[in-house]
Amino acid sequence: MKINLKLSTGLAGLALMMGASSALAAPTPAESDLISRGHYLAVAADCAACHTVSADKPMAGGLAIASPFGQIYSSNISPSKQYGIGNYSEQQFARALREGVNAQGEWLYPAMPYPSYAGLSDADVSALYAYFMQGVKPVEVASTPTQLSFPFNQRWLMFGWNMLFANGKPLKPDVTKSAEWNRGRYLVDALGHCDACHTPRNIAMGEDNSQMLAGGQLGAWFAPNITSDPVSGIGGWSHDELVTYLRTGAAVGKGQAAGGMAEAVEKSLQYLSESDLSAIATYLKETPPIRNAKDTQPAYSFGGTGENGEAALRANNPGIEYHKSQPGYAQLTDGSQLYSANCASCHQPDGKGTADNAYPSLIHNSALGRDNADNLVAVIINGININTQGHGRLMPGVGDTLSDDQVAKLATYVMQSFGNPAIKVSAEQVTTLRAGGPSPMNMLYAMMAAGGALVVVVVLAFWLYRRRKSARHVLE
Repeated sequence: MKINLKLSTGLAGLALMMGASSALAAPTPAESDLISRGHYLAVAADCAACHTVSADKPMAGGLAIASPFGQIYSSNISPSKQYGIGNYSEQQFARALREGVNAQGEWLYPAMPYPSYAGLSDADVSALYAYFMQGVKPVEVASTPTQLSFPFNQRWLMFGWNMLFANGKPLKPDVTKSAEWNRGRYLVDALGHCDACHTPRNIAMGEDNSQMLAGGQLGAWFAPNITSDPVSGIGGWSHDELVTYLRTGAAVGKGQAAGGMAEAVEKSLQYLSESDLSAIATYLKETPPIRNAKDTQPAYSFGGTGENGEAALRANNPGIEYHKSQPGYAQLTDGSQLYSANCASCHQPDGKGTADNAYPSLIHNSALGRDNADNLVAVIINGININTQGHGRLMPGVGDTLSDDQVAKLATYVMQSFGNPAIKVSAEQVTTLRAGGPSPMNMLYAMMAAGGALVVVVVLAFWLYRRRKSARHVLE
């Protein structure tokens, strides 16, 4: 019997390769621990919030992120070799994460919070790399390409922006502070990138670090001041109240998470360890206080006027029920009528909610005590749907039912009855918020910002040219 030597050798080699593949498919205990650690870090960084649109396609990207320059679509960061990051080396992965440059050498837009991720430790980057390469399934689908108009489609302009607003430096521990404080700082300023939302942006959309964590506009929502200031920030919150809020999205007598914060709590913060949540609270309580000029008292301290009790509402609004044709739901134009028809059954006519806090009080509620009603209007339009610690909290939005004028009257009534009585909401404000919020800059400003980045690039190139020319002259 003749044996085909080449065939048998090939089969033997194939068997060895298959054996090696099988061995690689079963990670060692140390590798499993690294992958598990990377998974925890990815949750803490809330990667899924931007990179997972559909639960059956984790980390496949495709989320449309609104920006002043157009829609920016998140990338596929699954280990797909064709559409994702499956071919990335750890060095390329680290560069994309910290510097905003992908494996092809293209600059990423700062919708990816790489200015914050620059602070990540080498050990955490390695753990994240292990998780994304071995703990995430490849999703073979291309994410929608980002196509901005000129000049913002010129990604090389990001070089100038990064020089101005992204230092790319790792976060170094402060030896004068406790280990818990340093851990909290790392979670807030780097891994959790809280500054990306809670720090105001300048005209070029870079973070204004002189106002670190002092609050920032995010489309129709406003991310509040979370510095230690007792009036504008969280200085009046106790350590335990902050931890409870981060874990559940609610703190009685202080406020409830909504919008992007509700998503962050549901998908990320509720899964952090007790020690990490405590570290975040410790750090925030010791951040430099920043007072917003318009604030005169803590947002949660407003107790309402007390003039709109149950008896008054019933007397002023007889027979009003949801979607009744008489007196005509669409014809309701008075704020108290709109509140009675839409809100009183849950939040109660006196605004105090229910005793079990299933329907929260509108009194002593941070969303109603600020110098603007943006978050209240956004909640009225979009509602709230959050599930934490096995308990859901649902408030249906009425944006499809009420007109802009009705929303404005309802929001004004709620603010003046249960929150900041100085706030009045106009229909024009509601129109703006319904459309996605105020634009942080108009196109002229955007062009100026891009032009400024171009000038930086040209000046830098000229400086490098002169320096090299001088060096050659000295050598000659």
